[in-house]
Amino acid sequence: MKNYKTFLCNGQEYYTDDNLTILDLLKYFNYNSGLLVLEYNSFICNKKNWDNILISSNDSIEIVSIVGGG
Repeated sequence: MKNYKTFLCNGQEYYTDDNLTILDLLKYFNYNSGLLVLEYNSFICNKKNWDNILISSNDSIEIVSIVGGG
């Protein structure tokens, strides 16, 4: 039996049995990492750490895209 991790991303519940980093998650959802602010467990997460942080059960991730306009 597989051990699934449950986590929230932008308020939606997801499950995985893989060892995903935050960067893996962003690539999966096809985000442009240059235009993002990411909150990980209630803290703003620096981009240089995205490929080192493994997503664990009960993590909460909020991804905010920066959009310009006028």
